[in-house]
Amino acid sequence: MTVFQRLTKALAWAASGLFVAAGLMLTFEVVARHFFTAPTIWAAELSQLCLIWGSLLGMTWLLGARRHIAVDALVELLSVQQRRFTEAFAMLTVAAFSAVVAWKGWGIFLDSFERGRTTGSMLDLPTWVSELAVPVGFALLFIQGVIEAYLAITGRRDASASHGAHE
Repeated sequence: MTVFQRLTKALAWAASGLFVAAGLMLTFEVVARHFFTAPTIWAAELSQLCLIWGSLLGMTWLLGARRHIAVDALVELLSVQQRRFTEAFAMLTVAAFSAVVAWKGWGIFLDSFERGRTTGSMLDLPTWVSELAVPVGFALLFIQGVIEAYLAITGRRDASASHGAHE
């Protein structure tokens, strides 16, 4: 297992933990609000942060493990060589899109960080805390997309396999 695979696996576990934390916070909020008439000022915003970071940190592992939704009815009709080309093209498209989103996301993060923008909520958290997840997550997805394109082109990943890169 490569260093990047270990990183993406660790981030997938972290994402899972963030989803659990969001669920626990929202459950606490519901109980506090409905049974004790004492809503929190933090549960909604912090659970949103957990969901944002969890989603964006987990997507790299999902791509490598082929857990994203894929429609492969037409691809299954292609030869192995054509599947490799199609797979590589798809992964390079993912990488290109991810590079653009990471680049633009970095600009948004940096602007918010420099200006000291806040959410304006009761917690008044800095907006960059959530915005940083976009360039980080998509930069990692860019790297994974390039890796997957390389594996498809070289035949190191079976173009007909739909699962298993990081299991």
